Amino acid sequence: MRDILKLLEKDSRTSPEQIATMLDRPVAEVEQVIREAEAERVIVRYKTIINWDKLEEEVVWAFIEVKVQPQRDRGFDEVAERIYRFPEAYSVYLVSGDYDLAVLVRGKTIREVAGFVAQKLAPMESVQGTMTHFLLKRYKEDGEILEREEKLKRLPLSI
Repeated sequence: MRDILKLLEKDSRTSPEQIATMLDRPVAEVEQVIREAEAERVIVRYKTIINWDKLEEEVVWAFIEVKVQPQRDRGFDEVAERIYRFPEAYSVYLVSGDYDLAVLVRGKTIREVAGFVAQKLAPMESVQGTMTHFLLKRYKEDGEILEREEKLKRLPLSI
């Protein structure tokens, strides 16, 4: 199963037929593995990475560190669930360090992201503090380099 999943993780457009050929396995077996992985939510979603900067689309991203008072008998899960249910929360992670949760937020403007933090996130009862870091430029995402400009290389000098 892992070899099939690794191929799909690298390029979700890879067909079962292509995977079967690459791994020298029957197509039916590959299709069955994919169906089971989808049913068990091992495969959660197929994703496309878009470089919005190329389209000059205004998108504001921010990483928000959140210090949380965990709930008795529920830990961080209940607070994380409340946060990840907000449409502005693109990704939510439990992390180690000075803060407990890392939240990736996407908005159309800085004001929109700031409003989410000030009006929805920070006032939550369990939230003890936040620190917002606006993303200035994306270089690499999900293992993919977003800018691939060929740089002119100098020819070596020969004597």
